[in-house]
Amino acid sequence: MTPSPTTIEDLRARVLAKLAERQRADQVAGRPTLRGSDEQALGRQLIADVLDAQAREALAAGRQVRSPDEDDALAQTVFDSLFRLGRLQRLLDDASIENINANGCDDVWVRYADGRRERVEPIADSDEELVELIRNVGARLGIGERRFDLGSPRLSVQLPEGSRLFAVMAVCARPCLSIRRHRYLKVTCDDLVGMGTLDAALRELLRCLMLSRRSCIICGGTGAGKTTLLRAMAADIPPWERIVTIEDSLELGLERYPELHPDVVALEAREPNLEGEGGISIAELVRWALRLSPDRVIVGEARGEEVLALLNAMSQGTDGSMATLHASSSKGAFSKLATYAVQAPERLPLEATNLLVANAVHFVVFVAQDPTGKRFVSSVREVVDADGPMVVSNEVFRPGPDGRAVPGVPLRSETVDELAEVGFDPGLLQRAGGWWER
Repeated sequence: MTPSPTTIEDLRARVLAKLAERQRADQVAGRPTLRGSDEQALGRQLIADVLDAQAREALAAGRQVRSPDEDDALAQTVFDSLFRLGRLQRLLDDASIENINANGCDDVWVRYADGRRERVEPIADSDEELVELIRNVGARLGIGERRFDLGSPRLSVQLPEGSRLFAVMAVCARPCLSIRRHRYLKVTCDDLVGMGTLDAALRELLRCLMLSRRSCIICGGTGAGKTTLLRAMAADIPPWERIVTIEDSLELGLERYPELHPDVVALEAREPNLEGEGGISIAELVRWALRLSPDRVIVGEARGEEVLALLNAMSQGTDGSMATLHASSSKGAFSKLATYAVQAPERLPLEATNLLVANAVHFVVFVAQDPTGKRFVSSVREVVDADGPMVVSNEVFRPGPDGRAVPGVPLRSETVDELAEVGFDPGLLQRAGGWWER
């Protein structure tokens, strides 16, 4: 039996009152304010206490008492509304769901990992309730409070389990949100071989690119798996190296796994306040990152003037750095880099930008997705040089008959020697059809 909105709201109000009472008592006693899991544990206890009190009240008045199953459902609903994402939570708890899109409170669509798209139940009773839910998410999550109102009609934030939420209001007829799930937060290139994203030769090449500190751009379309591949490649970075990650909204999550990356600083861009002050761009963070003594700098998604700062960082002692980039092909990544670089205040001419790309980027890896949702590496380019308006590159892995990458133009001999020093077997490049499992 689904709890009524009145019952849910009554229980929420009682629990919130008790939480506020506890917070006031902590302040008076000088105790630190409860956060995170401690606050949630207290919340569960308070919900249980209020439910017990309601049961005693019902018995004393001769009213029917809810069953244990009804109490459990009510407790979970109230807990989700207070500490999680309300009715959105049931979708986030479904591991088979990859994307969640809502055009208002009741026009909600999900995409499953197998490519299916379905319309699902409403996530709020009204658009106003949906806005309030999103506003609470912005207030509780991320680095510092993020507003969601007419003055700041967009919100981009990482959810506790690693998903990315983006929402807009006031610029569309109804409030809209999109949640992009990351099903593989902790992933290695060996895992990607099992998923069919890489074959044996690509896996070894990418491992040795990381060990030999080759700087890489990972590109592809929306949802192609760029971030997942970046995480997997980063897992091959030696654990003693210091990594600084830079993102518009925290998403990579390398700092979540100290067993893989014990020394990580995660930087997040910040929007300006109501007075237009205090904003910090990704480009500024890239420049700050160089003062944090990084071995490598990783930009979660390069899409603007920060590209120039990133290319400078890659060519100034942080070899082995990485970034993701939206592009329709591995070759198209170079025109995208040039387009973004010209947005920087320096306004470099194309020839200068291409020379910087040639000096900073060693490899470009392209991730593709077929109509069934399968993701795989389709192309790898080795950057060779710049020639006026062109970046010269060799497609060392090119799309095969099914789109999956197979060996193409040979690596340069000096590159083979450098990779061999960290354990790469050049013989893996001799199989024309690749090493994909059939």
